[in-house]
Amino acid sequence: MPSMLTDVFRAHPISLSHQTHDLTSLRQLPDSFTWTHEDDLLFSAASNDQNTLPVIDLSDHAAAAAIGRACMSWGAFQVTNHGVPLSLLDDIESLTVSLFRLPAHRKMRAARPVDGVSGYGVARIASFFHKQMWSEGFTVTGSARDHFRKLWPLHHLKYCIYSYPFNSDVIKEYEEHMQKLATKLMWLVLSSLGVTEADIKWAGPNSDFNGAQAAIQLNHYPVCPEPDRAMGLAAHTDSTLLTVLYQNITAGLQVFKDGVGWLTVSPIPGSLVVNIGDLLHILSNGRLPSVLHRVRVNKNRSRFSVAYLWGPQSDVQISPIWKLVSPVEPPLYRPVTWKEYLRTKATHFNNALSVIRAHQQE
Repeated sequence: MPSMLTDVFRAHPISLSHQTHDLTSLRQLPDSFTWTHEDDLLFSAASNDQNTLPVIDLSDHAAAAAIGRACMSWGAFQVTNHGVPLSLLDDIESLTVSLFRLPAHRKMRAARPVDGVSGYGVARIASFFHKQMWSEGFTVTGSARDHFRKLWPLHHLKYCIYSYPFNSDVIKEYEEHMQKLATKLMWLVLSSLGVTEADIKWAGPNSDFNGAQAAIQLNHYPVCPEPDRAMGLAAHTDSTLLTVLYQNITAGLQVFKDGVGWLTVSPIPGSLVVNIGDLLHILSNGRLPSVLHRVRVNKNRSRFSVAYLWGPQSDVQISPIWKLVSPVEPPLYRPVTWKEYLRTKATHFNNALSVIRAHQQE
């Protein structure tokens, strides 16, 4: 994963210099963080919280059908009874809070290199917007140990009791549980379309997607003096198969549905939010839409979240599943690897799916 993503991001670098403020120290909203309709056409789109995102109990025998309906309708859902220990969710949240509460100069010790993937920095989509986002992030691919040594040297152990890498490798344990969950969710989603394990050869002989790649994204959205004029994370779709998100008790995540508008995803303690990414949109031949989502900020409480960004092996060709195409419903997208798609997304952002539509080959 690190080498594949590093190749991609060398072609689309972003520097920490894009963000010039320590957000936790600001008492007024700078002009560079003040968003309007002109900065993002979706910024001023009204919210409609009369709807609720489906909540699905994974222990229910009808979970696959419920997931299928949620994916087709919303492109996202929440899950309970997902098998990830609540104690591990508490630990990953403790790690996230401890990391982002470090002084700015300490976090900068683990700054993401311009041509790198892992480390501290702003959202990579920031380069597509003129205004800055009210957030900070830390990306983990592979081991985080080298970065954590920079953040928490031995004589600063007191800053991170739970998650200090030499005591308890929370990141590794979290990734193992997320990989299992993502695999389970993937098959539930596909089974709702009538797709079986025999139809996905690249899932491997054990159908466990061994070799699938992922990144863990830790996020912090600090208290904001003028949240109605700021944006935590601008509207985008994910370049993944699936994204699994753990969010703490502070609301902020919103998903967009045509005809409805923005829906705030209210946090449910112990639950996880799952959203369809662009690659699963392609696999399903457009039946399962990758969902636009964004994050708004809060005047009274900081918000922390952890996203597990899950995709296939870098050399796997992703194309519409043969069962889902016919003379009446031809394939909408040409085959593409995750590496190639990330390069396309890095250039065309939310128009990337349109760029690889099948008619582009003609």
